[in-house]
Formats: sequence, structure tokens, C-alpha cells
Amino acid sequence: MKVAVVGATGLVGTKMMQVLAERNFPVTELIPVASEKSVGKEVDFKGKKYKVIGMKDAIAARPAVAIFSAGGSTSLEWAPQFAAAGITVIDNSSAWRMDPSKPLVVPEINADVLTENDKIIANPNCSTIQMVVALDPLHKKYGIKRVVVSTYQSVTGTGVKAVTQLMNERKGVQGEMAYKYPIDLNVIPQIDVFLDNGYTKEEMKMVKETCKIMRDDNIKVTATTVRIPVMGGHSESVNVEFENDFELNDIKALLQNSRGIVLVDDITTQQYPMPKDAHEKDEVFVGRLRRDESQHNTLNMWIVSDNLRKGAATNAVQIAEYLLSKGLLK
Repeated sequence: MKVAVVGATGLVGTKMMQVLAERNFPVTELIPVASEKSVGKEVDFKGKKYKVIGMKDAIAARPAVAIFSAGGSTSLEWAPQFAAAGITVIDNSSAWRMDPSKPLVVPEINADVLTENDKIIANPNCSTIQMVVALDPLHKKYGIKRVVVSTYQSVTGTGVKAVTQLMNERKGVQGEMAYKYPIDLNVIPQIDVFLDNGYTKEEMKMVKETCKIMRDDNIKVTATTVRIPVMGGHSESVNVEFENDFELNDIKALLQNSRGIVLVDDITTQQYPMPKDAHEKDEVFVGRLRRDESQHNTLNMWIVSDNLRKGAATNAVQIAEYLLSKGLLK
């Protein structure tokens, strides 16, 4: 099983290799791939050094699967070329997510849409993944009408440059800025570029991707996405209006028994999910469950997950695991 990781020298690419190793994905040969400036560098996988190669050499090596985390423009150019060579691409960028011909997959929810003909599979946005993992079992039972979400997102979602900016600011060191403004001791209510409707691209990703993954265009979603000075993972305050009423204890039991979710919800001992507790974990953590007393059939919840793992690398590897289990990877 030859596996290519495209963008192998980046934050998410490095995490993808870590997750492949931890989950014992049956890699017989790792093919680390990156831009020309990184070709020849070495990366470590399971204690062995591998040299980074370029795109054309990676296609020539004919991996069974290529997991991309190299940005949208790179994916638009190269993913079809990998796919044309018979290589299954799992892409972490936004390039293919809303393409109606490409599946957008969170394995706990909709892996069943995948077929042997799917050669480019989209990995959803990090903030969308953790939210839909928590919402999907509730939607199946109570029917979601509307979601209002505010995110509190880690600097790791931007990449190494943003982590460096935060650390420099904490040390009082001048350096390259990933953001227009300081991030330490600050929050920035903008993730990605602004669109004509006044929302950011990140906010509209959450709106559109949620409906596609959960296979229901009637779910109304509105989002505000915010960058905060933490590194462990993304947090979300989510207000969910259901078609049908619920009992809080039933909600807790349902979440507790749903795949990929850990319930941390005990206000008597002040137990609730935090990014530092989700760091380096694959689950989605849910807590602060309470009824919205301002309107009927509405729940408030707090959702936390490691954005580099379940929000990116782990979800992509789980897609590959599903394909392998169904005989869709050769």
C-alpha cells in the first residue's frame, strides 16, 4: 500500500504522517510530496527517513492513495492529474468541497456515499467537521431547523507562520505577521477573506458544507468565525433549534453513545471541554448542554476538537481506512 502525503512538510501534512503511523494504516511505502523548494528535504515516518519528491515523480510512483494538504490552487491543478493516473485523492483544501460531483465526507456521518468511482474526495473544513459530528445524531432524532454558531479557532488552523507570530508576540520579538493584527491578548473576528454578503469565506464554508455532509439543504446555518490565541484546538458555541422537543437527559445519552463523541458535561465539578484537553485527541468533545430558555425546542452546546487531527488529518485518514475496509483502495 503506497501512500502519498502531498504537503508533507506543512503543519497538517506532518500531522497526517503522525496519524497514519499511530493508527497503523498499512503503509508499505510512504511518498512525501511537496513544492519544488522542499524537494530533497527529509521527513520522518515510523523512525525512517524519506526524501521529499515533486508532484510528477509522485504520480509516476503510482500510490494507491494521495492525501493532499497543499492548498486549493495546488489541488485544483494536481488532484485531477493524480486521479487520471488511477490514484485516489483525499483533499484537505476547499477546492472540491462544494463541487456537486465530489463527495464531502465525515466518516461517522456519510462515508456510505463513497464508491470506487470517486477518485477525488473532499475533506471538510475543520470547524465544520467537529460541529456536524456532534449535530448529526441529534438531527436524526429531533430534526434540526436552524444552527447559530460562533467559533473560537486555534492559530494552528492558519499554519506555522501564525504559530510563530503568536510565540514571537509572547516573547516581545518582532517578526513576520500571519495576521493583519496582533493575536496575543487579542481575538480577531475574521477568518479568511470577506465576501460580498459581509460574511467571511470560513463562515460560508460552515453554512454550505453542513448541509452537504448532513444531506439536508433545509438546515439553516449562520456563523461567526473568530481567531483566538490558543493552539490546542477549535471551540464552538452552538445554538440549535429543533423541529421536535427534547429532554436534556436524552440528548446527553444520545451524544454519549454516538461514535467519535466524548461528553464532558458536569457543572457541579466544573467539567466542560477545553482546547488543552482536546489537544492530540481524535474525538469531538461536547459539553455545556442546556436548554435555550428564550425559545422553544432549542439547545445550547459547546463543541471542542483538535483542528489538526479530527479537523484535518484524522478525518482524512479515517476516509482512507473506510475505503480500504470496503475494498475501494488497491
